[in-house]
Amino acid sequence: MKTIGIIGGGQLGRMLAMAAARLNFRTVILEPQPDCPAAQVANAQVVAAYDDPEGLDKLARTADLITYEFENVPVAAAERLASARPVFPPPKALEVAQDRLVEKQFINGCGIATARSTPSTARRTSGRRLPISTAPAC
Repeated sequence: MKTIGIIGGGQLGRMLAMAAARLNFRTVILEPQPDCPAAQVANAQVVAAYDDPEGLDKLARTADLITYEFENVPVAAAERLASARPVFPPPKALEVAQDRLVEKQFINGCGIATARSTPSTARRTSGRRLPISTAPAC
């Protein structure tokens, strides 16, 4: 039986664990909050921060593949996991989803129109920003 690792233990993680169980998959949740909604229905939980190396390694040892329930997972954590197990969506997609300008440029580069907008000139205080030239192609 395959085990799906899920980063994040909120309501979406809970729904994912419930759907996986109906398809005969096991689930293990990585979430710092021990009484999170997903842990109530998953087969196991790794109680650790999303960027905790030991917790990430334990998740990789326990799961056959990894996903996440939200787009604010640290990209470095997804990259670390991807070196040991398949991660879906892949870390590069996660990185694009974390920057709305890069995300919009990626979508436009695929030939999909989006609403017009003006990029903010505000400085970012956290997170990584992909240089425009490295936004992945379709």
